[in-house]
Order: sequence, then structure tokens, then C-alpha cells
Amino acid sequence: MLYRLFLKPLLFKIDPEVVHDRMIVFGEFLGRFSFTQKIIRWFFYYENSILTSEVCGLKFENPVGLAAGFDKNVCLTQIIPEVGFGFMEVGAVTHLPCAGNPGKHLVRLPQDHSLIVYYGLKNIGSEAVAKKLDKLNFTIPVGLNIAKTNSSEIKGEKSVEDYIQTYQLLAHRFSYATINISCPNAQDGCTFQDPELLEKLMLALSHEPKSVPIFLKLSNHLTEKEVDEILDIVEKFKIIDGFVLSNLSKDRSSLNLKSSPNELNKLPAGGISGSPIRSKTNSLIKYIYKKTNGRYKIIGVGGIFTAEDAYEKIKAGASLVQIITGLIYNGPGAVKKINRGLVRLLRRDHYKNIEEAVGVEAH
Repeated sequence: MLYRLFLKPLLFKIDPEVVHDRMIVFGEFLGRFSFTQKIIRWFFYYENSILTSEVCGLKFENPVGLAAGFDKNVCLTQIIPEVGFGFMEVGAVTHLPCAGNPGKHLVRLPQDHSLIVYYGLKNIGSEAVAKKLDKLNFTIPVGLNIAKTNSSEIKGEKSVEDYIQTYQLLAHRFSYATINISCPNAQDGCTFQDPELLEKLMLALSHEPKSVPIFLKLSNHLTEKEVDEILDIVEKFKIIDGFVLSNLSKDRSSLNLKSSPNELNKLPAGGISGSPIRSKTNSLIKYIYKKTNGRYKIIGVGGIFTAEDAYEKIKAGASLVQIITGLIYNGPGAVKKINRGLVRLLRRDHYKNIEEAVGVEAH
């Protein structure tokens, strides 16, 4: 309530990218000291055994994670556990450092409980991330989101090599790796969702030693035919353990946005997050879970603001969920509120553990 009534109105008067950058610095500072970690934990941490689960051999104290895109440069791994997250995903990290797309990167759409995002994979690069890891200790599962360096000069086989170089350098140092083939703001678009390119990437990845579970992050605007083609390739190589569903959406015409054209035109090329993509993401989760008979673990992301939103994705087939926009709009207390709400919903429906609810509405 403190965040919603006092802090949020103040922060929402400041440029969102400035707020984000300052919050990253502040969060990294809080994570350096045990006493600040304990203070944050006292305010925000919540646990209940009904929320614990095992996914791909990894143990999760609760299903709510921080999605990739918030902590791009591995700055918050020491404080995010104290906020109450059950896991987090850093990045996207690319092989080469990237300054991101020119101009504005973030616009708030309060009427839609959404953001327009146009960072373009801004990050410090895989080698700089590797140097930071020696000083860090992970207390929750931390995933690595890997994307292709945002450069139109890196094409074809070079693109495949770009992914693989980051995977080789960093993947084994994290709990899992997500191969991000769906960033809508890269210069060459979501090219690796094309079956021919995806097959080349999967072939190259299959030749690498596999030390951690691997997820594939997809867009929510794919047709069923396109999803089926991706699933056929995944089935062929058998190196993918699950999917992160889904990424930002650039298909604005299908999202029923309430924001004015003037607001939307502040960043016409960016991808949409938050509430507008909730139903599309839920449909994709349900489709893949049902199509594959639950063989793949799913992390659901897109439009989670409440426990009910998270529960909807879990019942559709997601074993875990991730948030960013919900954190920005509702503050750090959102994690505790979602987890407490999930406990209430699970008990209402007479489940003894959250794993029992996964996919119950996908059949």
C-alpha cells in the first residue's frame, strides 16, 4: 500500500528508464550487505510448503520468478531472493556487448497496465558477465537468457555461432539456460523462429555438452502451424526441456489496447508487455501443454499482476511463472501477495501441492 499510494505516483512522474536504472543500482547496493538483505527479507519474504516444487531437477521454494529483461547484467542476484522470488532469469545476455536500440527504450501505458519496451538487447556481453560471476553466490535457481547479438551484420552461420559462444562460456554457471529466439526488438527480428534456422541452431546446440536444463523462449503471435513446426524440430533433437511462454508482442492490432494513439506512438517500434498479452500467452501455454501431453516444462510470463493471473497460467500448464510489469506497477510486495494468494487458491481447490494444479485446465 505504501508503494501504491506514495512511491508509485512519484516514480511514474519520472522517465521509466531512469527509474529502472536507479532501481538496479539501489538493488545491487542492498544486496552487498547482510543487514540490508535481512531487512528486505523481513518485509517481503514468504514461504509455504504447498508452493514448493521440483522442475527439471531443480528445487523451487515458490513458483514466482523475475523474468529476463529486468536484470540484464546480473546485478540483482544477491537481493532478489530476499524480495521473495522463487527464482530469477538474468539477461538477455549476448555474446558481444550491445548498446541497445537508439533513442527511447521504455514507455508506460497505465490504461493497459503495460509497457512498451524497445531496449534491443542492451547488455554488457557474455565475457563481462562471466567476470562478475566469480563474486556471486546464488541462493535460488538463476537462469541465463541467451540471445543473438543485436547486429544485422551477424547473419546465417555467424548467428548460430553467436548463440553457441555465449552458451559455451556461461550456461554451465547457471541453473538453467533459456535460448531466446523471440526478441521482437532485435534488428533482424525473431528470425530463429523460422524452422530452417531453428534446426541449424538446435543441431549446433546438440553437439555441445549439456550441463543444465534448456528452455526455448517463443513469441505469442505464432500460429498453431508455426508452433507445430517448432515442436517437430524440438522433438527431433531432444535437447530442449521446456519453454518460456511468452515474449513481448509487436502485433498491436490484436491486443485491444486502450491507450491513445499518441501514447502508443511515443515508441511505435517497441514490444508490448503486461495485461494485453495475458490471454494470448495463456492460450499458447495451454496449446503446447496439451499438444505435447505435458512432456515439456513451461514457464509462463505475460500479464501476471495477481495470484489469480498466476494460477490461470499454472492451470493452463505452466509449472513456474515470471513477472516484470506486475512488479513495476504493484511494487516489490507483489511477489509476497501473489504467493500468499496462490496458497489460498490451492487450498480452496483442495490441492496439497502446487504441482497437482499444473495443466488441470489444458485437457
